[in-house]
Amino acid sequence: MSVILITGGVRSGKSRIGEERAAEADKVVYVATGMVTDAEMRERITRHQNQRPSHWRTLEAPESLLGTIRHFAAEETVLLDSLTTWVSNRLVTVPEEKMRDQGVTDAVLGELGTWLEQMKARQQRVIVITDEVGYGGIAMSRLGRWFQDVLGEANQLVASAADEVVAVMSGIPVRIKG
Repeated sequence: MSVILITGGVRSGKSRIGEERAAEADKVVYVATGMVTDAEMRERITRHQNQRPSHWRTLEAPESLLGTIRHFAAEETVLLDSLTTWVSNRLVTVPEEKMRDQGVTDAVLGELGTWLEQMKARQQRVIVITDEVGYGGIAMSRLGRWFQDVLGEANQLVASAADEVVAVMSGIPVRIKG
């Protein structure tokens, strides 16, 4: 059992690297967090679906990670793509007056932490794909800054639980932990 975190910038190749690592296993369940919000997002999701091997199972989980656990077989490698989108999905629906509410932040990070604990207890191989938002500038909107803060904390939470952390830059994976 291991937890592998693969991080990098947008279009860095991190999903490809994660899929290559997952393909080392016989059975894979792909936990997809994307939601169709417009035509361009539909194209992205379709492109990702078409890239995956047909024998991989896909589990749609745009909002709840904890709800996914009961659907995993013990022998499956779990590929979560992506933590970034899951955090975004959780925050974008929060009313403006609740933005930056510590209770909301704690709920998101708490669910992620509980999911990681349960996955480790199951002795399941888990690959988590995320974006490293710390490489960019400070977001200009309140929601954007909150998202950067929460995702940064989420990434640190997964990295601390991970056996291996890989940063991907320009399609090149660099092991930074493990």
